[in-house]
Amino acid sequence: MKLAVLGAGAWGTALAVAYARHHAVTLWSRHADHVAEMAAERCNRRYLPDAPFPAGLELTAEFSRAVEGAELVLVVTPIAGLRPTLRALTALGRPLPPFLWACKGFEAGSSLLPHQVVAEECPGHEACGVLSGPSFAKEVAAGLPAAVTIASDDAAFARRIVRDLHNPLLRLYANDDLVGVEVGGAVKNVMAIATGVADGLGFGMNARAALITRGLAEITRLAMALGASQQTMMGLAGMGDLILTCTGALSRNRQVGLKLAEGKPLAVILEELGHVAEGVATAREVLTMAERLQVEMPITAAVCGLLYYGADPAQVVDELLSRTPKAETGEVLT
Repeated sequence: MKLAVLGAGAWGTALAVAYARHHAVTLWSRHADHVAEMAAERCNRRYLPDAPFPAGLELTAEFSRAVEGAELVLVVTPIAGLRPTLRALTALGRPLPPFLWACKGFEAGSSLLPHQVVAEECPGHEACGVLSGPSFAKEVAAGLPAAVTIASDDAAFARRIVRDLHNPLLRLYANDDLVGVEVGGAVKNVMAIATGVADGLGFGMNARAALITRGLAEITRLAMALGASQQTMMGLAGMGDLILTCTGALSRNRQVGLKLAEGKPLAVILEELGHVAEGVATAREVLTMAERLQVEMPITAAVCGLLYYGADPAQVVDELLSRTPKAETGEVLT
């Protein structure tokens, strides 16, 4: 199968490396100097230095060349890059190829989920879907086992892509709940920031488990308010991705929380990180949506306080742990 991977960050590079072992893959970066550097070193030293490129992996900075003849396009940009990349695809004046997007979050300003951005930019195109789930780029590129979800409104398309791309080290599972998969992938990053703060303050593993569990409840409430299935929240793109991102040392969003607990300013944290931490921008969009839908999301609100309003980390976590007693169903106990 001929694949085009659009976006040469850590995750795009990892997918390109993993699939180039079995398929013909072209990896595209919009920066010609980055492409030249990767071609010379046969690795992506900027974002994934420990993952040597397979011999057959092609590189280009020419957008048209990257997608020419592709049987499947993977759009692997931050959420902010999804719309421009889709516009570049449609501007080629060719029939749109089947494609997947692998970005997680809500579009800043519009609060749209990725599939809603796709619907605006590529109306009527059904051969598309999202790839999401618990997967660190470094481990996928190294060939360590992982399992992710491919979700599409076109169930036959999702099943076909799963059959075509599935392999024992990167297992794929089909799903038709686009909303649930996208909400799970987006909001877990916010919860990872909260968990990082608690870990950084030394609150212990009990508090971490509590935050993850109550975080899953928040994600589920929002997802179901948007029309998702509760079952999806118990799967790879829900609970699976949440657990990994909240506990894994490779989680960029958890790193943001750890550094917030140290008292570092957000601007300094993001500069030191050197990668996009989607939870930072997503938190604000999620809270706006939750308020509009009247969905209670206290952890998300606390993270927004930390990121944007200078709240004290220790006080925020203490307030979360001191909230009014409730049943697990949400009923206030009187």
